[in-house]
This record gives sequence, C-alpha cells and structure tokens, in this order.
Amino acid sequence: MKKLFMLKYAELNTKKDNIQLFLKQLKTNLEQALGKYDVHIQYDKGRMFVEAYEEYDAILDVLTHTFGIHEVVLGYELPSNDLKGIEEELKNVIREKDFQTFKIETKRSFKDYPMTSMEVSKYLGGVVLKNKENVRVDVHHPEITFHVEIRYNHAYLYSDSYPGIGGYPVGTLGKGLLMLSGGIDSPVAGYLAMKRGIRLEAIYFESPPHTSVEAKEKVLRLAEILSRYGGRIKVHVIPFTAIQEEIYKKVPHEYLVTIMRRMMYRIAAKVAYQNHCKILINGESIGQVASQTLTSMSVINEVVRMPVIRPVACFDKLEIIDVAKKIGTYETSILPYEDCCTIFVPRHPVINPDLQKCIEYEQLFDYETLIWEAIKKHEVVSGEKKKEFEEYL
Repeated sequence: MKKLFMLKYAELNTKKDNIQLFLKQLKTNLEQALGKYDVHIQYDKGRMFVEAYEEYDAILDVLTHTFGIHEVVLGYELPSNDLKGIEEELKNVIREKDFQTFKIETKRSFKDYPMTSMEVSKYLGGVVLKNKENVRVDVHHPEITFHVEIRYNHAYLYSDSYPGIGGYPVGTLGKGLLMLSGGIDSPVAGYLAMKRGIRLEAIYFESPPHTSVEAKEKVLRLAEILSRYGGRIKVHVIPFTAIQEEIYKKVPHEYLVTIMRRMMYRIAAKVAYQNHCKILINGESIGQVASQTLTSMSVINEVVRMPVIRPVACFDKLEIIDVAKKIGTYETSILPYEDCCTIFVPRHPVINPDLQKCIEYEQLFDYETLIWEAIKKHEVVSGEKKKEFEEYL
C-alpha cells in the first residue's frame, strides 16, 4: 500500500496524439518545482502519480498551483486484484473521518475485473455501514464520497480532493515576453498567458531618477510571485530615461503617451526576438486609458510585426482585480510606487492619435540610436547572476 497524490489532467485529455508532449512537459515542470522534496513521479495517459514521503502540505501547495492539473487527490495505491486489501484500507480511512452520509463511487478502466463497478460500490458500502456507527448512504448529496478506481495493475482509494488551476503545462506553447509594469493588469495578463502553456520572460522600463528603486523592486517582486505558477521568470530591465526625456522635449504633449508606447513596443520586440520569444504580452484593457482605445492600440501596434496578445483586453477593472487577488499579486501591485507609464502623463492625452502625425513627431529625434543604447545598457535579473545584455548583440 502506497500513499500518493494522483493528478487528474485538465484540457490535456483533448490532445489525443499530442498528449505525450504535454504530459512530458508537466512532469518536467513538477520535477523542477518539487526539486527539494523526496518524490517519485510517473504517469500514463489517464493519470499522473506523485509518490511522496514527507511534507505533504507543502507538496500539495505546489501541485495545486501548477498549470495542467484539473484535480489533485491524496489517496492510496493497492493491488487491483485484492478487494480485501481495499476493504481493510477503507476501514482505516473511515476511522479518521467524521461524517453521517456517504457514497461509494467506483470507476473501472480494467474491464476484465470480476466485479462490476456497481457491485464493488455496493460491497464497499456495506463495509462502511458495518464498521461506522450512525451513518447512511446518500447517493445524491453525501457529506463524503469515497472513490475507488480499478486499473489493470492497481486500485486507488481516495476521498480527499483539491481543485487544480487547469490550463496547459507552462512551456508547451513556446515563450512570450510580458510587458510587466507595477500595475494590477500586466501580472494578471502574464498569469493568463501561462495558463495557456506560454513560458514567460518579462520586460520592465525604468526611468531613474523619475522612477524609484522601490518601483523596480516592486516589479521584480511581481515576477517572483508569478514564478510560483511557471518557474523562474527572467526580467529585462530597460533604462528608459533618455528616451522619455527626449520625447518630453520634442513631442507635443498630447502625443507623449502614444509615442512613448511606440518606443516601448519597438524595444520589446527587439528583446523578444533576441530571446526567442514568439509573442509580446501586455495588460491592456480596451478603453481603460487613453492609450487603450482601439485607435490608439492600432497606431501603437503599427511599429511591430510580432503578434501582441492582450489576455485582459475584454475584462473590466473589477474582473482583473478579482484575478489579481486570487493569484496573490494585488497587494504588491497597489504599493504606491510610480512606474514610467504614470510619469509625464499629459492632462489631455490624445485618444484617437493620427498615425502620420506620430511618424512626423518621431522624426524630431534620433530614436533608433536611443533605443539601441537602452538595449545595450539593460540588465537581466533572474535567479541567476545579473548579466549585461550586450553579449547577445
């Protein structure tokens, strides 16, 4: 008899011929996340099994925050041909549980088993009634359900189940670059992208002395929180002061935000290409601010050919806040440290910018040189030693 976690897959069961790719990535992700624990992981097309020997609560916390898992159950593995063994373990389990109504639910994938699912459930229900006082069967609304899964080599008994977060294993759909600010929206966008199997790197634009060290640390903390769901996230920190000041001096103020965002997109695309990211990801929500009208998005997006996805584009602010609280980023996001997107904001920014005017205003300064200078000077912050980006050029 083994005590173990049994993982039920989320959308992976729809993948048919490609499911092995997804399961292999899920196993790799779990091995990395559980590296400090003594565990053994194996899987087949139906289930993944994590055999643990200690720290069950800590391991459960990792499992329930890993994409690709629909449900986590903690149960027992027994020989499938030993009904008496299942019976004895069931007796042990019910001694530890306090309940008045119950149900036995049996599932057989081993169809040559000598008893039907209904017969097994009826037999084990009798075991519970004989060995637990003041209980009764309730097949519709039981306080507790004891599950029995009978497979070819083993049977599994469990009653404790915990919801997973679903989605695809991070890394199965390639890598994207998240435009991570210190606000509420972009970390939520990153989380939702990871849920679709995208591995993240992040880019942050800092403008010292206009932005503080605390603003930078806030963003790095957000990246650390997100890494709980998809492994260590490398953050590219871009020095944006020279570009932002030049825009402020040369460009009509109603176009400051539009031109600034176009510069950010150009830089992000270059960093993304050099780091093998296939897409840009940001936290734009339609109509939330002046730069997020459809016209503004179109004009800003015009400077890049790389696909840009906006996971929260059709969420309202309250919906975004709900997700931020759920994933643990909200309290950090609301810390009062301004990022470069909130400084130099004009009183009346243009909400329907003209593309031709943007092109004309950008000719007023040598933005290409400034962009490459910023990229050459930027640092990469991750779990590893910081390094200059120049080695990639």
